[in-house]
Amino acid sequence: MTDRLKAFVNLRNAIFVVAVVQLVWLIWYYYTGYGGDQQLVANLMPVALTLQILFMYQQDYLYKRLPPVLNHIIVAAYVGICIYAFVYFLSEFERIAIYAQGTFTRHDFIVGLMVFLLVMELSRLAHPVLFWVNVILAAYTLWGYLSPIDFFWHPGTTFYRVVTSSTVEFSTGIYGIYGQLALTLIAAFLLLAAAANGFGAQSAMIQVMRRFAGRQRQLVPQTAVMGSLAVGMVSGSGSANAAVVGTITIPLMKRYGVPGTFAAAAETSASMGGLIMPPMMGVGAFLMSDFLGVPYWEVVKRGFAMALVYYASIAYAIYLICVRLLPRDRVEAPRVPIYDQVRTLIFFGAVLFLVYLMGWVGRGELLAALQTAAFLFALLMAAFLVFKYALKNPALEQETLWGSIRRAIETHADMTSYLTLLLATLGIMIGLFTVTGFINRMGAMIIDLGSSSMLGVIFMAYIFGWLAGAGLPPTATYIIGAIVIVRPLQELGINPWIAHFFVFLLSVWGELSPPTSLTAAVAARIAEASFIRTMYEACKICAPITLMTFAIFTRSDMVVNPGWPEVWATLLVLVGTSGVAFALFGRFVENRVVDVILRVGLAAVSFLVMFFPDSEGGSKALFTLSDLDVLGMSVPAGIVPIAAAVLVAVVLISGTLRYQRLARPPATVVGDERVVADDASELIAEAKRELG
Repeated sequence: MTDRLKAFVNLRNAIFVVAVVQLVWLIWYYYTGYGGDQQLVANLMPVALTLQILFMYQQDYLYKRLPPVLNHIIVAAYVGICIYAFVYFLSEFERIAIYAQGTFTRHDFIVGLMVFLLVMELSRLAHPVLFWVNVILAAYTLWGYLSPIDFFWHPGTTFYRVVTSSTVEFSTGIYGIYGQLALTLIAAFLLLAAAANGFGAQSAMIQVMRRFAGRQRQLVPQTAVMGSLAVGMVSGSGSANAAVVGTITIPLMKRYGVPGTFAAAAETSASMGGLIMPPMMGVGAFLMSDFLGVPYWEVVKRGFAMALVYYASIAYAIYLICVRLLPRDRVEAPRVPIYDQVRTLIFFGAVLFLVYLMGWVGRGELLAALQTAAFLFALLMAAFLVFKYALKNPALEQETLWGSIRRAIETHADMTSYLTLLLATLGIMIGLFTVTGFINRMGAMIIDLGSSSMLGVIFMAYIFGWLAGAGLPPTATYIIGAIVIVRPLQELGINPWIAHFFVFLLSVWGELSPPTSLTAAVAARIAEASFIRTMYEACKICAPITLMTFAIFTRSDMVVNPGWPEVWATLLVLVGTSGVAFALFGRFVENRVVDVILRVGLAAVSFLVMFFPDSEGGSKALFTLSDLDVLGMSVPAGIVPIAAAVLVAVVLISGTLRYQRLARPPATVVGDERVVADDASELIAEAKRELG
């Protein structure tokens, strides 16, 4: 009897029950919108925190130095706080949100304090860097009047204000806009990733992309590019991409003779595209939609241009490197089971369906995501039933329909609770920034600098974003940048789309740049390669991120004017980034000195394509020039980048063909059959949390 009871009453089943409650509540809200975002978060934040506690406890004891009994007691206490907060805010929400603002009761404060301390402790376990940033900010909020530097001085506030601004005020902190986005727009789009993961569509896509990569050894690394592009549509994460795709593509590349460092760097650069690739585009894209007050589809339309430039450029760069590293012999392309092909077609069909709903029908984001997830789930389930019961596919012999459905539900719960905790932690951070007035002072300093040099403002903002991204995840970097950088840039006359995408690309670069990069760390660990060398090589391959970050100031149609102006600006930037890729990794002639001169010249012309200002009145770019006087004739300045782009395109075609003849790859290479290192499992599991 006891054994039968344990089979039902256990941690995994408890997680599933809470996950079902959260999912049903969210779906009901997406259809009805009852109560609004603020009430939804007040009700479901404790549920999401409960799930995060249980998922963390399922992986291991929260406190490994304490005995198991104490761990059980502590987890029960944490869950008890969540249950109490759930009941309290469910019954007291209207009074607290409407009537008690500024006059909170002691009971309100105590409940808010418990939630505040719980989120801080969970962030210490899951996001230690953010935890310590918040601790420092809390101390600064309390004792800012002790600062000897005028810029950082403020009169200070009370601990009561720190707690209430982070909790029961609801407009900021844990229950503020970031928590609301986590449980509304982001959670709705995560339904697609959950459905795909539940029925194994992600691994199927990687296998199909391997087939598409071709039969040449030099094209094997393109599997990483195409696989990361496909998974990036629903991951919105660089590290999750590296963990999911890299565990397949990196051993594959090494098996065909690709050096471990380059295999890791190729996967790192490809995985970074998960932060850019629509329709998910990372959490930053959802935040951008809210900051700008526009439908999410408006961000997605511009995201396709970014993704095209990024993936086409890194695919070209990786190919150029492979021409030098690998022989040109043919390899056997893997056979892809028909079931994998069907699942892949269903997935891409669902993405097209989502684009159709948002772009053509004009459906709201929540309903579009929900209906697309239902469409994807129904087709994947139908395919599962056909292949398992009608076609008797042996690969599905051990799989069950209930197991796939349950995996999808648990995946969504894991991803949603993980991101909800992250955004609740960031809500505390931004709330404390606001209370201290630091944001206003930083904005005023940027505006003062802009009065003397716009380029100085852009450079300073870039350095600020880089430093923030060195220690914080991309979501945190984007939020801080959007709060601190965007408003001053707008006041200096920069279009809001340009300002936000500048910060967005900065946050992506921050995930890759030295000295820290979780994506590079995951890929390097899988490949058993040097982390520093992997990051260095990946930074070179990922030059498009750096170049696009600044190119949008001169080729502003890329983010300001969707349609044909966007297409034209995107093509110019793509030609420019491809030219720089050849200058870095290609070769024109055997003579080293002449070759360097030619490549430097190509890079210079490529920079003209991307950064030469347009004509005044011809474009809405930040930097413009008057028409040029050529042989006594007035020529629009916009002709210069077009002429340069034609020249670069011709040189790239001829140069690539010549480089294929000049490169002398080894006749044979020795593959490496080693699998993922055992010590990589914990890091990979941490990265996969963002993808379930």
